[in-house]
Amino acid sequence: MTTQTQQTTRPAAQQQGSHHFILTLQKPHGGGYITATFTNTFTPHPGDTRTDIYEVLFEQVTRANPELAKANVMFFSLEPNGL
Repeated sequence: MTTQTQQTTRPAAQQQGSHHFILTLQKPHGGGYITATFTNTFTPHPGDTRTDIYEVLFEQVTRANPELAKANVMFFSLEPNGL
């Protein structure tokens, strides 16, 4: 009996950051809430702390989405981007 294996190819991965983050924000708006989740990769500067990265990401997200200025953080995760 002969067994064949098929190898699949994947497109070259884009350059990714060293860490993956998820940030969910919520803010009252009208009679309800605006809730948004942001996810991406990020490479911190040498010596950065988790707090430094959180503050940078929160500032970048709210600058790009002014309607979320002063929003509450519902969830924040920062993990090394590797398996």
